[in-house]
Amino acid sequence: MSESSDQSPLPTADRSPSMGQRLLKNQVFTIFLILLTMVAFLGIFTSTFLTATNIFNVLRAFSWIAIAAFGQSMVVIGGGIDLSCGSTMAFAGITAAMLMVVGVNVILSILISLGIGAFLGFLNGVMVSKTRLPPFIATMGMMSILRGFCYGLTNGWPVRDLPRSFLILGQRDLNILIWKVPLPALIMIFLAFISFIYLGKTKVGYHIYAVGGNEYAASLAGIDAHRVKYVIYTLSALFASVGGILMTSRLGVAAPTAAQGYELDIIAAAVIGGISLDGGEGNVWGALIGAAIMQILRNALVLMGFPAYWQPSAIGAVIIGAVMIDQYRKKRG
Repeated sequence: MSESSDQSPLPTADRSPSMGQRLLKNQVFTIFLILLTMVAFLGIFTSTFLTATNIFNVLRAFSWIAIAAFGQSMVVIGGGIDLSCGSTMAFAGITAAMLMVVGVNVILSILISLGIGAFLGFLNGVMVSKTRLPPFIATMGMMSILRGFCYGLTNGWPVRDLPRSFLILGQRDLNILIWKVPLPALIMIFLAFISFIYLGKTKVGYHIYAVGGNEYAASLAGIDAHRVKYVIYTLSALFASVGGILMTSRLGVAAPTAAQGYELDIIAAAVIGGISLDGGEGNVWGALIGAAIMQILRNALVLMGFPAYWQPSAIGAVIIGAVMIDQYRKKRG
């Protein structure tokens, strides 16, 4: 036996990524760093951003967008998209408001509105799954139908004189330690935890990721893709309905024009939060941070005197940048 055969191979350098490298590859951690950078920048260069009043106003303002984005996240992770979420928010608010105005109990009105919203989402799932309509077409059609209902039911007029017990949902602050925290923000955090557990810790959540990653392979593995689509579109509409009710409660009126264009904000929150439009990747914490980034950006533009007419352009640039970063990260990974 030769001498070389008795020698042990030379040890090789450990090429496993460091903790810092793993964190930087984590999309949620990356966008959280962006959020912290924005907060630090605005805290230094503006005198009002870090005041408790402004922070809690920002929290309240994006809470219903974030809640709707939780449902949208499930749809996008599952390989679809829901363009009807903004109209669903308005329709849920109007339905609940009209029931309350005619004397129906507040809680019952909210439950009926949520039930109708969930059923409409189920119809989206049926159209996408059973009739094989592309999600873009099916939900865009539902978006137009619901917006038409909003105008038709109200004759174009907002529904007013809502009960005080309903307005508390969107306008009340709860005393926590030394702060008065908006109730919608607390509901948002609670629903974020529920959504995170549902997606990450349940069998149905696993199926959502599997179908979004590769529907054909998921079907071969025995996963019912039709059922998954029913679930994700139903939940998307349910979360949008919750957001719509909170929004209506905050505004004090149910207007047929409410939440117009919000579908773009909701989808953008998910995309900025690292939820891949290709499906099968992301989580609700990313959507929460994405919604926060968008609202903070809007708030920053106002505080820094940026013309309001140009704000959509700034938001659009952020969305494009977020998608480009996501694509770059995937290529590097």
